[in-house]
Amino acid sequence: MAQGLEVSAVSVALGGYVVLDRVDLSVQPGEAVALLGPSGAGKSTLLRVIAGLEAPDSGRVTWEGADLADIPAHRRRFGLVFQDAMLFPHRDVGANVAYGLEREAMGARERARAVDELLSLVGLAGFADRRVETLSGGQAQRVALARALAPGPRLILLDEPFGALDRELRERLSIEVRDLLRSRGTPSIHVTHDPDEAHLVADRVLRMVEGPSGSRLVDEA
Repeated sequence: MAQGLEVSAVSVALGGYVVLDRVDLSVQPGEAVALLGPSGAGKSTLLRVIAGLEAPDSGRVTWEGADLADIPAHRRRFGLVFQDAMLFPHRDVGANVAYGLEREAMGARERARAVDELLSLVGLAGFADRRVETLSGGQAQRVALARALAPGPRLILLDEPFGALDRELRERLSIEVRDLLRSRGTPSIHVTHDPDEAHLVADRVLRMVEGPSGSRLVDEA
């Protein structure tokens, strides 16, 4: 049986311009992959295709050999973390994390316990009742990660998650997230334009190279 994620010959054109040109990508169980390249190279577009937020013009995305073409984003069981944490302003921290558990069959007490465990996991124990507008940028990203991890995703997609933070905090959070995902055995794809960050977080780094007919991936190793 095929394992993990397989992206095969995926092409995407936007506004008449070919963004991705027959891109191939594989992510094995437990593997951390970084997509490195400049802004506009197509990294985020590829992530959106994998997530099911955008349909490719051609090519396939499969998980363990099963084609995901007809599987909507909310049923792919992929966690998403973006540069903007996109927390719900009308919910406190605990309720934001609990959002990822609302489709799970569990009672209120069990859900609250799961939220506390997740917040502890990302270094925010005791933050459940905090309002999101009181959080620092790094804290907000930790909450976003806890929310993404809540339903037990089979793959985490991180799109420049620390791009708005200063370098010291970005490096620290990159290491923490890398170690956390490794400890849980959760495979990940981490999009960044920073070579140092890419090599820090990933087992394998792929560079998005722009060509005359669209971008393709090249193995950095």
